[in-house]
Amino acid sequence: MIPRDVFDQTLLQFFAPIRPFLDDPTVSEVMINGPDQIYIERKGRLTLTQARFTSQEALVAALRNLAQFVGRHVDEHRPILEARLPDGSRVEAVLPPAAPGGPYVAIRRFFRETLTIERLVGFGSFSPEAGEFLRQVILVKENTIVAGGTGSGKTSLLNALTGFIPADDRVVVIEDSQEVQPQQPHIVQLEARPPDARGRGAVSIRDLFKATLRMRPDRIVVGEIRSGEALDLVQAMTSGHGGCMATVHATYPMDTLNRLETMCLMSDIALPLHALRAQIASAVDVIVQTSRLRDGSRCVTHISEVQGYDPDKGYRVEDVFVRRYHGEDASGKVLSTFEATGFVPHCTETIQGHGLRLPDAIYEAARRAEFEGRYPADGRGGHGHGG
Repeated sequence: MIPRDVFDQTLLQFFAPIRPFLDDPTVSEVMINGPDQIYIERKGRLTLTQARFTSQEALVAALRNLAQFVGRHVDEHRPILEARLPDGSRVEAVLPPAAPGGPYVAIRRFFRETLTIERLVGFGSFSPEAGEFLRQVILVKENTIVAGGTGSGKTSLLNALTGFIPADDRVVVIEDSQEVQPQQPHIVQLEARPPDARGRGAVSIRDLFKATLRMRPDRIVVGEIRSGEALDLVQAMTSGHGGCMATVHATYPMDTLNRLETMCLMSDIALPLHALRAQIASAVDVIVQTSRLRDGSRCVTHISEVQGYDPDKGYRVEDVFVRRYHGEDASGKVLSTFEATGFVPHCTETIQGHGLRLPDAIYEAARRAEFEGRYPADGRGGHGHGG
């Protein structure tokens, strides 16, 4: 049998034109648009490189070897490949005939060094007070959704948030492709699998979720909610499995709930819409919204608490922290601050019940909001907004 490291190096030789980018820790994504056009992303900015594959056939050969490496098959009947490179970097490729000018390939780099909340605060992703609030939210097992667009830093933030999970918790992680890097000793990592060339052996996120509920999880972390498994997560959240975490593609906190609703409707279980919405509002406690700004920087734009569901007004969401923008500097960098809104979240009682105290910034903002008449004396607004 060929040793694994030899096989890894043999595979990477097929990707020699982009090997320097795969070894460069500053490159977050490599995008191949056919053999003659290769872009990379650094700090949120795209750059066209001089790298080239010798021919379309050479690029296809690299992808076919990668498919073999991960036990999958690509041809004209199965032109889409989801795979991982030996270092864990995620690969999504579309080959001819589905991509006449391709193959088109996007490689999301995998970094073994996990970002911490402290480092994200240092990067300006959010404030120290917001980081402390998130620590408390995770400790007291509030169900938390990290939402944002593609490349907005959702998975990096989710990784950082797992650092707040107590070390004695049993954490089950469910993913399509392994990207979440929990920082605890007791981790069960499960990965979905597509069918083989004969349509056999598929293991879906929903299959794994059902198995997980029988594995005594203290925490369930889902790398990304995409479809009907959203209903499984919502039902787990409302049936005693506190502290669940997941990522969702959505632009604003209110959109996150609407997206969850849509994905729940993709399941094979029919629920009355009002009952489904009430379940979602009861299940999700906190939404952390991420975004990639115009200058390429990734940051948190909202930390919001879900207040419930009103049949007349819809989901009720209140922002606890929001990002406020102050223009750009001479170099085009977006100037912004991440500030408490003055809303005191309803989870305050739970947090205090665990012997913790909300950051002073929340109370100071609440006093200003009361003085300005934006919130009543208890700091809690009665209306909903999504940012």
